[in-house]
Amino acid sequence: MPELPEVETVRRGLQPVLEGHVVADVVQRRPDLRFPFPARLPERLRGRRVARIGRRAKFLLIELDDGQVLILHLGMSGRLTIHRGDVAPPGPHDHLEFVTDDGVTVRFNDARRFGMADFAPPGGPEAHPMLADLGPEPLGNEFSAAALAAALAGRRSPIKAALLDQKVVAGLGNIYVCEALHRAGISPRRSAHTVPGVRAERLVTAVRDVLSAAIAAGGSSLRDYVQADGELGYFQHSWQAYGREGEACPKAGCTGTIRRMTQSGRSTFYCAAHQR
Repeated sequence: MPELPEVETVRRGLQPVLEGHVVADVVQRRPDLRFPFPARLPERLRGRRVARIGRRAKFLLIELDDGQVLILHLGMSGRLTIHRGDVAPPGPHDHLEFVTDDGVTVRFNDARRFGMADFAPPGGPEAHPMLADLGPEPLGNEFSAAALAAALAGRRSPIKAALLDQKVVAGLGNIYVCEALHRAGISPRRSAHTVPGVRAERLVTAVRDVLSAAIAAGGSSLRDYVQADGELGYFQHSWQAYGREGEACPKAGCTGTIRRMTQSGRSTFYCAAHQR
């Protein structure tokens, strides 16, 4: 599933081709993805100017000049791609298409159909059921060691599971939680309530660093993920733990080996030598 860096990379790729432009046409080729598309979706978008493209956690927020906000989620394999000039015929998984006033086409392709598109309610995106209970943005000022300590207080679950809870911190997924815990030297098995303090400070720094590096590198490329311009991300070449089972731990001075275990049905990659 595309994680925060991938979604942020897509947002930045869409900005120059959508912001300030009018949506001249919208083509909807099926009634639903994970959920039904909102009623009259094409009619509500046609003729509207895109004021801003934002992001909340793993959700894209397309703000229009009439106050509407279209919320998009890429699901497991969804992608938004940009096409200029002569556009090839749509493929079987090109379910939604936006055409701008200068002829750019943006396609929402989703082979597994776990993505979604919906309009924000009158109260704004934060009032939408899928966004209402999200925790702080990990790159925002609200995410701090103190805030993390408060969210983890009393939690007996492993810290990895706690970080994947979107109510604790928004937008983190399996890959970057593994990477952040490795950088912070914290075992993914450690009980979440024991992290506050120095460990929480290290973890907040590690989360920020790994996400910033991944965004700068264009996100990670896993199977179907591509940036909005069609280019594959390449942060996976900088992974220190994820996908490196059996390799020597790259942490300076560490003599351990990267191991893999399963937690809550997901692979966890870690180094038992320095992650405690």
